[in-house]
Amino acid sequence: MIHLSTAFDSGAVSVLSSADPADIRLALRPDNAADFKQWFHFRASGVRGVACGYTLTDAADSAYPDGWDGYAVRASYDRQHWFCVPSRYRDGQLQFEHTPEYDTVHYAYFEPYSWERHLDLVAGAQTAAPWCAVERLGLTLDGRELDLLRIGEPAPGKRNIWVIARQHPGESMAEWFAEGLIEALLDGEHAPARALLERAVLYVVPNMNPDGSVRGNLRTNAAGANLNREWAEPTMERSPEVALVRHKMLEIGVDAFLDVHGDEAIPHNFVAGCEGNPSFSARQGRLQQAFKAAWLAASPDFQVKHGYEERQFGPEQMTLATNWVGDRFDCLAFTIEMPFKDTADRPLPAVGWNGERSRQFGASVLLPLLSVLDTLR
Repeated sequence: MIHLSTAFDSGAVSVLSSADPADIRLALRPDNAADFKQWFHFRASGVRGVACGYTLTDAADSAYPDGWDGYAVRASYDRQHWFCVPSRYRDGQLQFEHTPEYDTVHYAYFEPYSWERHLDLVAGAQTAAPWCAVERLGLTLDGRELDLLRIGEPAPGKRNIWVIARQHPGESMAEWFAEGLIEALLDGEHAPARALLERAVLYVVPNMNPDGSVRGNLRTNAAGANLNREWAEPTMERSPEVALVRHKMLEIGVDAFLDVHGDEAIPHNFVAGCEGNPSFSARQGRLQQAFKAAWLAASPDFQVKHGYEERQFGPEQMTLATNWVGDRFDCLAFTIEMPFKDTADRPLPAVGWNGERSRQFGASVLLPLLSVLDTLR
């Protein structure tokens, strides 16, 4: 008998009917305190050799319905190696068929990054290199630790570079990116990392939204707050994650800032800067162009032809992390976006854009940071 379950870290879907394996009907489950829905993660058991057909019946009502065209569901038998299952979006529904080779299989919107792996990442970082320290910033609303990794030894004249990831918990590729960046920074034989840490300290928050991640939310924390709309006036009651990080930034200072995300609809890696800020300066413009040129040279997975329009977020612009930080600290500030779909320029249909590709992309950002380091101030 087939059984579907979501009783695990980041599990989320509503089962409408599963009596007929060829016609399993599902619905997206909204965030716990908000109406956003698009993330799903569930386990099917008793399915070895069974031709199963799945339909997400309310895909058209998701937060980003444009994200389904050209998208493929991710699947895994061991929760370590994920692959793409061909999917199709038609008549407002996402459908896919799969005949599993094993008794159980996990399906997800994107390769998950578990809270347990996050804890391993933080704990392992502090033992991997003497130049890494872990600072507990405080607690989330669900009582989880919000951790900051300080990588590098502070000293007069060094630049302070901040990287935060996964403000939107369903964008798990962001923490895979952070993992790749952290591992490179802790590698004593990684030449760009060594050169960067000679003149800079990196402050990395690999998961800005622990509660939303574990709850299986797409966009919000436990209180229903979209953290990337909270930077103008965060509160400990609604958005402690932003309030705590922002307080630390004001204490230490920021010379460059990267906020790592995933985009549902655009099948490319790209960045969005501060061009829409009233305070945006010619110096910031030159820094942005230099950074993008250096990343184009460092990684074939980066591109600048496709992305967001300037001032796309309208009146909310200055509540976004990148715009608030760029304005407050007069610094280089970028939002980094990676796709849920495969990359259109260099697709890998068997796996799509995935955790490993995100990790490698995270490591590649060290070269553009190094290239602009001497001109940040």
